[in-house]
Amino acid sequence: MYNPLPRIVAVMLLGLLLLPLSSYAQRPRGQRMPDLARINAAQADNPNPSALRVARLHYFGGGDWYWGASALPNFLGYLRENTDYPVDTSEHEITIMDPELFRYPFLFATGHGMISFSTEEKERLRQYLVGGGFLFVNDSYGMDRAFRKEMAELFPEREVLEVPFDHPLYHCFYDFPNGPPKIHEHDNKPPRGYAVILNGRVVLYFLVESDIGDGWEDAQVHNDPPEKRNEAFRMGVNILTYALLY
Repeated sequence: MYNPLPRIVAVMLLGLLLLPLSSYAQRPRGQRMPDLARINAAQADNPNPSALRVARLHYFGGGDWYWGASALPNFLGYLRENTDYPVDTSEHEITIMDPELFRYPFLFATGHGMISFSTEEKERLRQYLVGGGFLFVNDSYGMDRAFRKEMAELFPEREVLEVPFDHPLYHCFYDFPNGPPKIHEHDNKPPRGYAVILNGRVVLYFLVESDIGDGWEDAQVHNDPPEKRNEAFRMGVNILTYALLY
């Protein structure tokens, strides 16, 4: 059975930090790139048992779920450097069937190619999402057709929708009036975000033709300019903020 307590605690903590949310979200923020060595040392010296825990989803189907080893640690470091969020900056990896799944209110998945869920995984992921969890999937290239099929089968009673640019997900912390940023070129198409929405809340967000996950990686991996990396990090902050506060 889903235990909503970790997400409730996270929401309460973030709610206290972000009130009033509208003015806080529009406040000019810094652009400090994460210094992971310093951040991890500080976390080791002063561990926070109530810190928000984010996990990378180890999925099956043939895709490289492990792609971008530096991406998630860098994103969590960016959160620590540029927000007041109490976040665990250690990367955790988890499968859908792992007993610890429900301890993570936010899951991140990325990679190339195929991603598929077994019948048992679909049912458990449904329970997780219905119970308040959130899954963000970043298409690093080639996941679009396979994963949108999985989205449709996961909630056959729900239509997979493109998230409109005026949705709170694009404005809840930083402002993205034109929707998700274009970080890497794939097929010369504009970036788009697709979602499964339950009771008015996005519970699964699939980002294609943007690839903010690559933008989170170490600067020397893709040689992205600082402004592109910052856009990628900021979009990630919005996704996580929406997941926890809506």
